[in-house]
Amino acid sequence: MGNNDLGDFLRARRAGLTPDEIGLPVEFGAGRRVAGLRRSEVAQLAGVSTEYYTRLEQGRARQPSEQVLHALCDALRFDDVERRHLFALAGTTAGRKDQGEHASRLRPALRQVLESMDLAAAFVSDRNLTVAGGNTLWALLFPEVAELPRRERSMARWTLLDPRARLVWRDWERVARDYVHGLRLAAAAQPRNQRIANLIGELMMRSPEFPAWWSEHRVQERSTGLKRLHHPVAGDLELQYEIFTSVADPGQTLVVYCAPSGSPSQERLRLLASWGSEPATATTRDTAAEF
Repeated sequence: MGNNDLGDFLRARRAGLTPDEIGLPVEFGAGRRVAGLRRSEVAQLAGVSTEYYTRLEQGRARQPSEQVLHALCDALRFDDVERRHLFALAGTTAGRKDQGEHASRLRPALRQVLESMDLAAAFVSDRNLTVAGGNTLWALLFPEVAELPRRERSMARWTLLDPRARLVWRDWERVARDYVHGLRLAAAAQPRNQRIANLIGELMMRSPEFPAWWSEHRVQERSTGLKRLHHPVAGDLELQYEIFTSVADPGQTLVVYCAPSGSPSQERLRLLASWGSEPATATTRDTAAEF
């Protein structure tokens, strides 16, 4: 992350709003030479001076108070995710401690939960955004990820850097952008996590799309949704995903992919699981067990 991520984030959000979106009179939009809102307009809406707001965007102001941050969130129409992100960038995220890059282990009980999901592909992601463990069906769905070394076993990294990911995700750009938005949140919440910083640097150098998407300063936190995949054995799949935070394991999240009961996708998952139980795929199962 750069030295003025807070200012860059404010500037990006200001450029994405128009006067009519925040209730300014129509005449405010006439003859404008800047994209989005003017600094003076944001300052007026937030109840601060234009000079102070300008210093915030330029990274020259002292750490803003929580009152000012809340006012800026209201002025720029931030949602809950964007609000938390701004507070994290300002270093005032209450009650959260940056744990750095320590890699967490998968508890045996949580591993049992993963393996008990016969018709769901599931994995656990740690605070470094690497896969701490996954069940057999997940390894069959994403063998290229399962076979990576632990430090490189990241769904975001694989999606953005491995050309094969573009064949797996049927709407690759949407999925890739979602990972970039989530990476923004993780980097702000863990500014001292060197592994996340290294991942961002690698993506900057190796992903053609990442620099432009990163500069948009979009943040998003998804806990449920639909993923559309193509698997060489199972074919086309539409899987609902749910993301759960582990209370017993801070920093770990459980991601589960499943299909509606009786749907074609569930039947294809069943066939994939059956195919994976054959002796020819023992290597894949062993890889999944190594996490």
